[in-house]
Amino acid sequence: MSVVEGRRAVRLVPMTRDHVREAHRIDAKVYAKPWSLAMWRQELSLGNNRTYLVARVDERSVGHAGVMFVVDEGHITTVAVDPDFQGSGIATRLLIGLSRDAIERGVRAMTLEVRVTNERAIALYRRFGYAPAGIRKNYYADEGEDGLIMWAHDVHQPAYRARLEGIEQELA
Repeated sequence: MSVVEGRRAVRLVPMTRDHVREAHRIDAKVYAKPWSLAMWRQELSLGNNRTYLVARVDERSVGHAGVMFVVDEGHITTVAVDPDFQGSGIATRLLIGLSRDAIERGVRAMTLEVRVTNERAIALYRRFGYAPAGIRKNYYADEGEDGLIMWAHDVHQPAYRARLEGIEQELA
């Protein structure tokens, strides 16, 4: 998948072991406790019940996101964008890619946790139809912050596909 970001094309590619160091570099910039290289390698080794995408500009990784599949549900495990590229639609593109993959796999609902103070991310997830469903106390133990649980239901329905198409058209 490729779109033009200003004059620069943004490509989404499946994450491979070759992307792990770049993913870790981005995580170190955006998370207080980033996943280790070993954790990234383990996630990629789990195979068919995970999808990880990397957003590339030129030959540089600028973001990544992942989803874990359990029966007919998808759980967004991570979304991270290099601070130099935040606000340019990278996370939106990654979520479109993950959502489409999940729908192709027969997922009916998707969930995630987000810091209760991360208003920007919460707004992005709401755009994708996620709604608050509860709180996980001290979920982000590194800073003692609660996690907001959000769900998007009926992602397999035509209305959700139309939502994704509308979001994608807004990016164009």
